[in-house]
Amino acid sequence: MNETPKDGALNMMPGCLHPNRAGFGRRGVLASLAALSLAGALPACSGPATAPVQEVARAAPDYVIGPGDVLSVFVYRAPELSTSDLPVRPDGRFSLPLVPDIQAAGRTPTQLSRDIEGRMKQYIREPVVSVMVRGFVGPADRQIRVIGEAAQPMAIPFREGMTVLDAMIAARGLTRFAAGNSARIIRETAGQPGAPRQTIPVRLRDLLNDGDVAQNVPLRPGDTLVIPTGWF
Repeated sequence: MNETPKDGALNMMPGCLHPNRAGFGRRGVLASLAALSLAGALPACSGPATAPVQEVARAAPDYVIGPGDVLSVFVYRAPELSTSDLPVRPDGRFSLPLVPDIQAAGRTPTQLSRDIEGRMKQYIREPVVSVMVRGFVGPADRQIRVIGEAAQPMAIPFREGMTVLDAMIAARGLTRFAAGNSARIIRETAGQPGAPRQTIPVRLRDLLNDGDVAQNVPLRPGDTLVIPTGWF
């Protein structure tokens, strides 16, 4: 004779497998338990698996060589033509043995390598050239300039994600005469010749002394950070 299991036995089963009490005997319970045993590691009543979200990393733009950069040029199997610590002149050019006046400014290291290979073909069979940038300055329109009452006024190569705080760390902070809260960013309008410049006020004292991160403005290539002198 079949016996109906007690309510406690039924309640121990997962909700999605909870039987209809009417006409559900011991055999039904045993059959359900057997099905659960075959399921093994599968969690009871689990919903559909959610695929992990894959974040697509945004590729940074290739570095563009500028006047003042220091390059190393390696010519495979031709050490006599290889050169290290070679500065790019103010006119944006440099010279190698057998290959004078190579235009470097405005090009990426890969582009420059291919150009040197093309010019060396008359001297070397199938040349392979690698260009490495050892000292970074970058072209003028890819620099950040910090002028005025910075401890070390300077031009800084722009890098992705650069902020005012990064520029001030590189410039070693403010002088004692700086009116830091009257500083401003002068920003050119890219691709619009003759367009008015944009002026963005920045309270540097609040940023550096009080940690006011609202003043940590993101920078763009070509920005100039101007720090005026305070009146005493």
